[in-house]
Amino acid sequence: MSTSLQQILGSTRSFLARRSPRELISKVYRLIRREGFGGIRRIFMDITLANIGYSDWVSRHDTRTEDDRRRIRHHINALPYRPLISILMPVCNPPAEFLGKVIASVQRQLYQNWELCIAGDASIDPLIRALLEQAARDDTRIHVSFRPFNGHLSVASNTALAMAQGEFVALLDQDDEFTEHALYHLIVALNDNRELDLLYGDEDKIDANGQRFGHYFKPDWNPDLFLSQNLVSHLGAYRRKIADAIGGFRQDYEGAQDWDFALRFVDVIHADHIHHIPHVLYHLRAIVGPTTVEIDAQQHTFAPAQAAALQDHWRRRGIALTVVAVAAGRCTTSLPLPVPAPLVSIIICTRNRVDLLRQCVEGVTQKTDYENIEIIIVDNGSDENATLVYLDSLRASGAARIVLHPAAFNFAELNNLAVQQAQGELICLLNNDVVPINSEWLTEMAAHALRPEIGAVGAKLYYPNDTIQHAGVLLNGVAAEHLHLGYKRSSVGYGNRACLAQNYSAVTAACLVIRKSTWEEVGGMDETFAVAFNDVDFCLRVRRQGYRNLWLPQVELYHYESASRGKEDTPEKCKRFLAEVELLQKRWGRMLANDPAWNPNLALSGERIGLASPPRISQPWRATF
Repeated sequence: MSTSLQQILGSTRSFLARRSPRELISKVYRLIRREGFGGIRRIFMDITLANIGYSDWVSRHDTRTEDDRRRIRHHINALPYRPLISILMPVCNPPAEFLGKVIASVQRQLYQNWELCIAGDASIDPLIRALLEQAARDDTRIHVSFRPFNGHLSVASNTALAMAQGEFVALLDQDDEFTEHALYHLIVALNDNRELDLLYGDEDKIDANGQRFGHYFKPDWNPDLFLSQNLVSHLGAYRRKIADAIGGFRQDYEGAQDWDFALRFVDVIHADHIHHIPHVLYHLRAIVGPTTVEIDAQQHTFAPAQAAALQDHWRRRGIALTVVAVAAGRCTTSLPLPVPAPLVSIIICTRNRVDLLRQCVEGVTQKTDYENIEIIIVDNGSDENATLVYLDSLRASGAARIVLHPAAFNFAELNNLAVQQAQGELICLLNNDVVPINSEWLTEMAAHALRPEIGAVGAKLYYPNDTIQHAGVLLNGVAAEHLHLGYKRSSVGYGNRACLAQNYSAVTAACLVIRKSTWEEVGGMDETFAVAFNDVDFCLRVRRQGYRNLWLPQVELYHYESASRGKEDTPEKCKRFLAEVELLQKRWGRMLANDPAWNPNLALSGERIGLASPPRISQPWRATF
């Protein structure tokens, strides 16, 4: 039996052994509901091929052979544009062993047109100065400037920047390492598009023995995630003339100086000039021991600098807001609302289940600090007496307008009908089985929905057992599913993404806020999607119009999923669902397989976030030569 077949069988047995027959049947049923039978193949590939550790993945998919290196050098020689790349590295008291390794990682670059600009920032250890002097004597591309006193990271980085002569500058920390093909990938991208001003790649960590772990595979340019974390980080490469024009690094932002620099850089360039390279280009050095404790302590003290950098960014856009540091590297922002706050039309579609409807309405009326609202309830043929009595009471008290539409269930049609009657500047779609947790949920959503660049705004939804039901939608190649589905409420998720505001291709309509003008601009929901994927299709059309869809983790609600509508458990419903999957694939097939909010090195599964094996990336040296 081959090793590959053994691995497949072993992975499959492991997956099956961890689940009861009832759970397996339930998962298969849900999978067919979401994606049709094409989802079975996708999840099988995910189980059998992506269930590998990172070390195995690196060995299979991210280790270059001598033939790869030969092809890369051949490709480099054939590229017409080969600019000088200046690498900036401030140095202050690093372990000499690691300093030697970081310099060696630059010298090993397969792309050789670089210069290493080192700012020696008054290291105490004389061995560091001797090592740097020797490196400069041995390699004329290494330039060293020794500062007479310690200026810390910002001042030292500016010293290195002043030495740079390249068209682009790349940042390198004193104990990290580049991958050997890091600069090559930058040059390939620049040959594809000479207009690029900012490039960034994926990253991982290495321990003292050079073992790789802790991968972070990033999305394509995601502006709101960038406002939640330094998405550029490592490896980031910036056009030097722009870096000079913005004044380099600011001294008062130590600990967040790279993020502040990137924020100011992004403010003056076009988003189309930013490019993500889906390859690991950078290894962060991570050492278990006292150093790790010191770094963690520093990160917590850096939170005020991170908040200040973000506040400055919004202030440059003419918006004064509050930034709250919630953890090391993580902040939340609360945008101000205009005065008076605009009317929000909250649309709730319902049928029977008065217990759910009452809980939802009371959550809106009693647990929401946003006051300028109107509630429109679309009744889709309720016939239970208790529900009818409750609807009459809401109508009589003026608490809600009741729209009757006793036709066959069509979620898109119900919402389109209600929006036509809505008077609000903002529309809020809210399932009747959703209940707010925090009172500011609508205030947060409304404030962001008013941003002119934002389309649909989504929320973080939990099942009643405090596991995640919705934290953004992943386009999975077949259809769509929810990211971090089933993760614990306290989980930060992959790359902290379960707790950071960010842009997704789509968010669920179970709780969605959007400007009415944008709704009308895209023509509302497509009623061909009667039950499934109407929100996904709608969000993708919003995105096609140039808007960014946004997910907010601070907006938390409980969701008793589809409790009033029932299950897809009849042949007619299954046939309708499969038709909707087919329509989604026909309309959005190419995008479904290339979600810009995800990464081609990650498996297309929101519930089982793991590595794609093989990854869905190109290796330009193999494609060309």
